[in-house]
Amino acid sequence: MKKLIPITIIILIIFGLAYVMSGKIEPQENVRALGKFYLENSYFGDYSAKSPEVVTAILWDYRGVDTLFETSVFFLAIIGSLTLFRLNKKQEKEAKERIEKVEELTLVIKTVTKVIVAMILAVSASIALHGHLTPGGGFQGGSALAVAPLLIIAAYSKYALEKQGLDKTRALILRSIGLIGIALIALLPLTKGGFIMQNQPIFPWLGGSLIFYNFFEYLAVGAGFTAVFLLLAIPEKVFKKILGVGE
Repeated sequence: MKKLIPITIIILIIFGLAYVMSGKIEPQENVRALGKFYLENSYFGDYSAKSPEVVTAILWDYRGVDTLFETSVFFLAIIGSLTLFRLNKKQEKEAKERIEKVEELTLVIKTVTKVIVAMILAVSASIALHGHLTPGGGFQGGSALAVAPLLIIAAYSKYALEKQGLDKTRALILRSIGLIGIALIALLPLTKGGFIMQNQPIFPWLGGSLIFYNFFEYLAVGAGFTAVFLLLAIPEKVFKKILGVGE
């Protein structure tokens, strides 16, 4: 039965591609009124977000409240994951003591990991901080950023991160800073006679508030995923012994 599931998925993908390539799905020739509004007002126009990146303008400006709720749902999922796999300080200490020797990968893999992690940090920051100018944004950048600690956990172990000061608690603090930053940027226009999440003319420079939203989203997403990874990196047999599961 389990083997039939991937086979079924592959067959559905093949049929879907065949249907698309058959020409039965015709491309949209005319731009809809709403799409035309976004294209005309992303960088120019009376309701401009002053951003040449239309997708970011739509996400954080024209439908920013909706994006804010989507972000809230995502972080409630993170909180749920942390609640399910939570350990108190005593249990975390016990988990560390139960692992007598952490198995690390070879020197070649660890060296390559250092280079790749440095590249990931640079690329993810570029994706987030240039999200108001080029394709990208805070969520995409934060997701890319979370790959760096995941690689370190795989090559070195979770304790290598914790020795450098990036433990679950600090990851949660960074995540909270990201969420607070988003909330402050959203409420700041109200102090200047504007509306919640209003961009221009409250933030009169290129991209306005979009770069701040992207930065804090980048911080919150990357730190949120990292906190979950650190908990999931505890070996299953150790986790079960601590919680008394399966004994």
